[in-house]
Amino acid sequence: MNPKRIVIVGGVAGGASCATRCRRLDETAQIVVLERGPYVSFANCGLPYYVGGVIEEESKLLLASEALFRDRFNIEVRTRHEAVAIDREKREVEVRELATGRSYRESYDALVLAPGASPVRPPLPGIDLPGIFVLRSVPDSREIRAWIEAKQAKSAVIVGGGFIGLEMAENLVGRGLSVKVVEMLQQVMPPLDPEIAQPVQEHMESRGVTMALGDGVAGFETNEAGQLIVKTQSGAAHAGDLVILAIGVRPETALAKAAGLQLGERGGIRVDDQMRTSDRSIWAVGDAVETQDVVTGQATLIPLAGPANRQGRIAADVICGRDSHFRGVQGTAVCGVFGLAVASTGASEKALRRAGVTDYEKIYVHPAHHVGYYPGAKPIHLKLIFRKSDGRILGAQAVGEADVARRIDVIATALQFGGTVYDLEEAELCYAPQFGGAKDPVNYAGMVASNALRGDNPLADWSEIGSTEALLLDVRDPDEFAAGHVPGAVNLPLNQIRARMGELPKDRALWTYCGVGQRAYYATRILLQSGRDAKNLPGGMRTYRQIALSSRGA
Repeated sequence: MNPKRIVIVGGVAGGASCATRCRRLDETAQIVVLERGPYVSFANCGLPYYVGGVIEEESKLLLASEALFRDRFNIEVRTRHEAVAIDREKREVEVRELATGRSYRESYDALVLAPGASPVRPPLPGIDLPGIFVLRSVPDSREIRAWIEAKQAKSAVIVGGGFIGLEMAENLVGRGLSVKVVEMLQQVMPPLDPEIAQPVQEHMESRGVTMALGDGVAGFETNEAGQLIVKTQSGAAHAGDLVILAIGVRPETALAKAAGLQLGERGGIRVDDQMRTSDRSIWAVGDAVETQDVVTGQATLIPLAGPANRQGRIAADVICGRDSHFRGVQGTAVCGVFGLAVASTGASEKALRRAGVTDYEKIYVHPAHHVGYYPGAKPIHLKLIFRKSDGRILGAQAVGEADVARRIDVIATALQFGGTVYDLEEAELCYAPQFGGAKDPVNYAGMVASNALRGDNPLADWSEIGSTEALLLDVRDPDEFAAGHVPGAVNLPLNQIRARMGELPKDRALWTYCGVGQRAYYATRILLQSGRDAKNLPGGMRTYRQIALSSRGA
């Protein structure tokens, strides 16, 4: 039998994983990887840290070479070779060798498209001025470093407040530049809900980063001093010695579209759960494909390395005769900025609303990452979203200085297996004073959510405090109340509730709150067992402040 010929377009995360998995499953296959860029299998997630000097050597970003693929895996990698067309009838790919301009055709039995995504460069006036950069490849990072050094840059404007924008802000500040972030939305980290993104904004501002939120970019120009000017839709002008565009990526679908492959509603290549395209001989993986969100069931684009690698393995399995299926994505991600970590998994509340999902509830908890009596305890601000009907976990977001990713990873695993808040309540996790508590933050979140579903701790909604007729009951101590409270609230400290129960109206709902939610829970239990209509505003004043600040776009 003739050996199977597998051609893979794109040699970074998904493509490289697919190629090596194919070799492990089929020693006889002929495997060719076509990579348009100069490098194969490089660490694009490390690029901001190379720009910032945290990663000192460019070679550290190069995870594998053409020689390694050849000698270890017997895979032929051709860098600087671009796939320009697909002849589906003949099962051939037209390839251009970029160094010489030579064109040739490469036949295939199985074709895998892993072209990735390209940074968005909107067609705005001045977009092509020197000193305006995107960051997607090793050459991009090299050019940014060279510009900073040649111009002795002192300031930068970053357009976009997502993962790359914030990581670049940290790294440029680390190089001594003053940094301003311009973001069209009223918050940084657009995938998150605003109240969870708010502490990230405050933390960055405390480190000297200037934020210009809720203002889209209108164009670019230069001033007499040679600086770049970022002009916004409000008429503001922000000057910097360089500009980084970090406003997202767009799936590279030109090759697939020209070949007549189906695209999805979000603009990515449409694939089934075996990563097959509309052509049975062509697979697609990575940032260019559209897959299913496991929580909402909707089509989504998730440009993350983890899903890309898993998709590459699934495609390789199927090509080599195994019945593997991709389960979909839940968007688990983490970002670190100035010592603060922000992480999420599953659906945000915003995403659920967009999907028309109404059967959900949310809680907020603010526990320390380990026991308070052990030195160095840091708070984790965690939002857990779950289905009201059965407690199934729908998503979680957290921000804090320590062990945030570990907690979100636990919840992400539970979500993957269809877990509920009751599972989090009962999860048996590591405990020692320097690592956590006997009630881990994950347990604590599960307990609060489970209590709400059982009716032990009915929840009120912070978004309704301006319209409710309920009496807002602040159960903190008087000095805490005096330092700041929800407008219209009445102070009745927890320790006095039993003695002063007669002062509370019997024909009016009572909504309790405290600092972070625990004392309000105790108060709610007392009130409920005294026959009162009581609910707890989850997360207390800490959550209220985050919501209030984020709603003002502060």
